[in-house]
Amino acid sequence: MINVEVTPHIATVCPHFVGACLVANVVNTPFDALLWEKIETAQAQLRQTLTTETLKQQPSIAATRQVYKALGKDPSRYRPASEALIRRLLQGKSLYQANTLVDLINLASIVHGYSIGGFDATKIAGNTLRLGVGEAGEPYEALAEACSILRACLYTATN
Repeated sequence: MINVEVTPHIATVCPHFVGACLVANVVNTPFDALLWEKIETAQAQLRQTLTTETLKQQPSIAATRQVYKALGKDPSRYRPASEALIRRLLQGKSLYQANTLVDLINLASIVHGYSIGGFDATKIAGNTLRLGVGEAGEPYEALAEACSILRACLYTATN
């Protein structure tokens, strides 16, 4: 069982924070053609309905940007992951193809506009994920170049 804890800093800035944790035993695959058909459809729809300016006005993106500002982070410099993914699409690029689970998480993120984290539970030391604000000097291992801005990213830590 994984416990999810919201740090006091986040709880103070986001007193109405709502999160969810899904734990499942799955078998990951390198690629899923049906999933990528859905991703291509979602990408096309977003490109037809949004611009980089209207993206900021989407309720989920706007709410996340507001939280970043309340935490002292500039959301135009350190973009929320969901916004960064959608902006990538609006620039005519495609999502990175990583593997089925990462691709599925990215699809959910671009469709709903919320940043979503996915973790391999077998790699977690302890039983608690802590949602907080990354600080300078804290270790952060990212899969994508966009996450190299660890000081601005919301982070999860294990105990």
